Amino acid sequence: MQKVTIIGGGLAGCESAFFLAERGFQVVMYEMRPSAMTPAHETKFLGELVCSNSLKSTAEDTSSGLLKSEMRLIGSVVLRAADKTSVPAGNALAVDRENFAAELDSIIRNHPNITVIEKEITEIPADRPCIIATGPLTSDAFAQQIKSRFGGGLYFFDAIAPVISKDSIDMSRAFFKSRWEKGDNDYLNIGMNKEQYEHFYNELVASDKVAFEDFEKLNVYEGCMPIEEMAARGIKTLTFGPFRPVGLRHPDTNEKYAAVLQMRMENKEGTAYNLVGCQTKMKISEQKRVFGLIPGLENAEFLRYGSIHRNTYIHAPKALDRCFRVKGDEQLYFAGQITGVEGYMESAASGLLAAFSLVNPDFKGFSELTALGALARHVSGELAENKKEYVPSNFHFGMVPQFEHRIRDKKEKKAAYAKRAIDALKADLEKL
Repeated sequence: MQKVTIIGGGLAGCESAFFLAERGFQVVMYEMRPSAMTPAHETKFLGELVCSNSLKSTAEDTSSGLLKSEMRLIGSVVLRAADKTSVPAGNALAVDRENFAAELDSIIRNHPNITVIEKEITEIPADRPCIIATGPLTSDAFAQQIKSRFGGGLYFFDAIAPVISKDSIDMSRAFFKSRWEKGDNDYLNIGMNKEQYEHFYNELVASDKVAFEDFEKLNVYEGCMPIEEMAARGIKTLTFGPFRPVGLRHPDTNEKYAAVLQMRMENKEGTAYNLVGCQTKMKISEQKRVFGLIPGLENAEFLRYGSIHRNTYIHAPKALDRCFRVKGDEQLYFAGQITGVEGYMESAASGLLAAFSLVNPDFKGFSELTALGALARHVSGELAENKKEYVPSNFHFGMVPQFEHRIRDKKEKKAAYAKRAIDALKADLEKL
């Protein structure tokens, strides 16, 4: 039975470990928590989600939905755990964060072919094959080892949204509804008139925020940007983004709002809600004051305050091929957000791809028509968009080849992309 070493027990590491273990490999996984914690993690569980409890859309005609469909075809353990611990979130797949991590942790630790060792690794192991999936919160010591070998030292800042107790929300000011009335009314909404929104906005912009060292440029990831950074672009930015009021009139009074805060269920019991789009770098005392200006949140009880942390990633195009193998050391792999993929599912998908490559030595990568293939091409630097500068990215339809014939209807075009991708992935799998 071949032994495989995996460093890191996040989503990518868990996907790799389970995929390999199911195929008879003896997996030894090293995870430094809980003996050595990160600035963002709070539990001892493998696969803990730190930024949000949403895994985004399940609709196949969306980029995130297509990626999930492809991962299901290969056998994603992350999606298996997510399905079992999901909470209502309209067309999105959201999970009870703690139950999800506990479920994934149990699956991995109880697999007969997986051994989990709680120990911080500070040097790249000599053991091969090896998958490094330490994530964007890689410990300083190990990150320095990676940097000394692969260069880079690239990073971005990632923000987390607050979570509040439902019991502390003034429900007379709130209403359940989904934007455009699509799906069930799973989101809790609070509307603001023009005066209320402008007061909130002005205090948000002027709030006291976490300071950063002078030598650190605040390089934020667009997909998880602090609300203050968005607000600094102008007063209308939030109302065209997370506070967009369109499609969210009050269901009883038909009142139209200048801005709407949406909140998503954080746990199965429905006792905790996440402030959607409110990732923040405000100091704790300011979070309570500023968010308390939103009607209905005056007495909000914060179960988890928002925060911001630094994420590290390597310059993958220089180091990795499209199978996530290290160039010149083909039995060493990287997976997860440390490779420069961004998003929960993209991170998990890279773990699947690394493990799939390890199991299939002749594998050259999935078709560029697929989400998985396109994501791998982004990491390996084959896409034109990162020839000059490599930046973290989610999978999006702009990564796949466009149709020769123009499809004017956007929904129809995305559905066509999805069908083409699934057909191509099935064809690739049949060849192996």
